[in-house]
Amino acid sequence: MKELLEKLAKGESTVDEVLTAIEESDKEKVPRSRLNDKIAEVKDLEGQLKDRDKQLDDLSKTAKDSADLTAEINRLKDENATQATEYQTKLQQQALDAKLNEALHGAKAKNPRAVKALLDAEQIKLDGEKLLGLDDQLSALKESDAYLFAEEETPAGLKGRNPHVPPGSEVPSGQKNPWKKDSFNLTEQGRLMREDPTLAQKLQAQA
Repeated sequence: MKELLEKLAKGESTVDEVLTAIEESDKEKVPRSRLNDKIAEVKDLEGQLKDRDKQLDDLSKTAKDSADLTAEINRLKDENATQATEYQTKLQQQALDAKLNEALHGAKAKNPRAVKALLDAEQIKLDGEKLLGLDDQLSALKESDAYLFAEEETPAGLKGRNPHVPPGSEVPSGQKNPWKKDSFNLTEQGRLMREDPTLAQKLQAQA
């Protein structure tokens, strides 16, 4: 009997086969009540096996769904974190650009885009309302590429007056000579030769 029950548990036998075997074996020696107990035992075991299989299927399905759900949640978290970082970076860059444009306007840059191209952007940082790393670069550009910036306005009391020209020199007072050793500047030389060839020749003669 035990062997039959084990076969049933393994799926190698059916309930009907077990019941038939029980009824045919020693019918005279086995009381009907005991037979009924065995039948109930077999049916109970079969029910337990079915419940166990269902639980295993449910557990397998739940585990799979849970893993997929967890993976999707993690993916969405990573995607949201990336988008938040990109958005914050974009806002910071916009604030930096706006402040830089304001500073270039204040520095009287004729073409802010051209001046920006000559700046080392990696060295310029926005600290609250202050731009760090810009002033020194602008000062250097005003020295090397002064034509990129508008000249300072003449004070109201001096408007309309011609620059002082020492007799015989015909070179405006305060005019830097880019051909001299102490103020040598190839960029300024090129600008003068394009815009004022006569002055350029006089400055070369003085150098």
